[in-house]
Amino acid sequence: MMLSERIQQIFDQPVQNLSPLSGGCIAEVYRADLGDGRSIVIKTGNRNNGLDIEAKMLRYLYDHTKLPIPKVYHSDDRMLIMAHLPSGGTLNGAAEEHAADLIASLHDISAPCFDFEMDTLIGGQHQPNSKSLKWIDFFRDHRLLYMAREAYKIKHLPLKTLKSLEDFSAKMETRLPEPNASSLVHGDLWGGNILCKDNKITGLIDPAIYFAHAEIELAFTTLFSTFDDRFFRRYQEHRPLAPGFFEERLDIYNLYPLLVHVRLFGGYYVSQVEQTLRRFGF
Repeated sequence: MMLSERIQQIFDQPVQNLSPLSGGCIAEVYRADLGDGRSIVIKTGNRNNGLDIEAKMLRYLYDHTKLPIPKVYHSDDRMLIMAHLPSGGTLNGAAEEHAADLIASLHDISAPCFDFEMDTLIGGQHQPNSKSLKWIDFFRDHRLLYMAREAYKIKHLPLKTLKSLEDFSAKMETRLPEPNASSLVHGDLWGGNILCKDNKITGLIDPAIYFAHAEIELAFTTLFSTFDDRFFRRYQEHRPLAPGFFEERLDIYNLYPLLVHVRLFGGYYVSQVEQTLRRFGF
C-alpha cells in the first residue's frame, strides 16, 4: 500500500499534498496536508526502529509538561504520525529566553528516583532507565559505563579508553554532588530538535527522556552550541546553578553524549572522550 493510501485509511481524509522533509536519521520523514485542513508529519521505517518508543515519549511530554510538543495521532512499530508544528525562525535571543523558561519548567517536574517508566532511546541507541535512588549511581552505571561498553563491543572504543573511563567512574562521587531532587529532561536538546518561529519556541521534538540531574541537560546544550549566555542567564533566574558547573561538571556530563556519538560514529569523538579523561587525570 502506498504511503498516501495508508494515511488516507488512518484519517479517513484525502491527502492533498505529500512531500519529504529533511532530518530523518533512523526513518524517512514526510509532511502531508489533509482534506480537513490539518498538516501532519509522518515518520516511517523498518520494524523495531524505535518509532513506537518515540511516540510514547512524545505522548508523555504532551500529557505531563508545558512544552510545545506535537500531538501524536498514530503510532506503530513502523510509523509515527504527529501534528506538524510551525518553524523556520531563528533561535535568537528572545527565543532563547523562551526556551529557558520552558526548560526550567520541565526541570521542575520531579520523581522519587532517577529512572523512567520504560527504557528510551537517544539517537536510535538503547537508553536503559533502571531505577536508582542515587543520581551518581544512575549516571555511572546506566549512562557512562553502559554506553562505553556498547561502543567497545562494536570496536568503536579502544579497551584502554574503556579502562580509563571505568577508573574515572569509580571515583566520580568526589567530583559530582547528589542533587536534592530528580528532574525530567528532554535528553537531546541540540538545535535540530528545537523548532522556533517569531521569537518563540514552537516545538521540541525527538526526545530521549528520563529523570536525571538537570545539569546533564544543560551541559548537553553546550556541546553543539545550542544556546548562548542569554539562555543561561534566564534559566538561572528560575533555577540557579551551583558553583563549579561551567568549570568542571559540564565536561563530566558531556562524556555521555560524546559516548553516544562514539557508539554511532567512532573516530573523532573517541579523542574528545580521551581528552576529557586526561583533564581529570585518567
